[in-house]
Amino acid sequence: MVFNLAALASLIPAALVPLRRGAGKDGVFWAVLLLAIAGPAAWVGIQMTDSWHTGLSVTLWVSIAVSLILFGGVAILVRQAWRLAPLLVPYLLILGLFASAFHQASETPLSASAPPGWLQLHILVSVVTYGLLTLAAVAALAAFLQERALKTKRPNALTRMLPSVFDSERLAGWLLVASEVVLGAGLATGMATEYFETGALLKFDHKTLLSLLAFFVIGGLLVAHRLTGMRGRMAARIVLLAYLLLTLAYPGVKFVTEILLV
Repeated sequence: MVFNLAALASLIPAALVPLRRGAGKDGVFWAVLLLAIAGPAAWVGIQMTDSWHTGLSVTLWVSIAVSLILFGGVAILVRQAWRLAPLLVPYLLILGLFASAFHQASETPLSASAPPGWLQLHILVSVVTYGLLTLAAVAALAAFLQERALKTKRPNALTRMLPSVFDSERLAGWLLVASEVVLGAGLATGMATEYFETGALLKFDHKTLLSLLAFFVIGGLLVAHRLTGMRGRMAARIVLLAYLLLTLAYPGVKFVTEILLV
């Protein structure tokens, strides 16, 4: 519990620092971001020392750590990406609270039928996909909030901290393309893992169906944007729908099977 609380506390400075006057992509920002990455990553590492765990709490902490690592990389590459922090970090803090609440929940044993390392590769691809789509959803939400503030001519303290509509939409587009590619790889590795375990390529359970739906929703949005230039609130809603589908497929299924049905 001490390590869990320490991981949770490490997120708080990163949630507060963007609110300070004159906030920027400076040394303070990078220091608190590194702290926010180190806390969840260390906690996950401690839990994984004896074996690979698949419980809801560990899954959420892995998602938090990966999302923050990806956010750090995107913030280095894209000038305005750091401005997503006021939306991203509080959301991850809420996930951390949720993970802490169910730390003692039971978990489903990890199958070992696939060749060594193959299942771990599938899990890695899956969590990277979820991290990328988390960032894409946050960027789409930022674009939605900025566009609404512009239309109502009522900007607020939050929208002033976020990237512009153009920067948010462009970033969400890049992240969606990356999410679609990695999600496709995740589906492929999942099919291979299923084949090793059962001899069938697909198991039409809730996780598989929701993941496929998310893949087709993202693909449809990318095609629509390419052909018609779809953007704005409609595009943001579709991104959030895809994120909801993947959330239901990834931690959502674990919540049902390990919490509600126990």
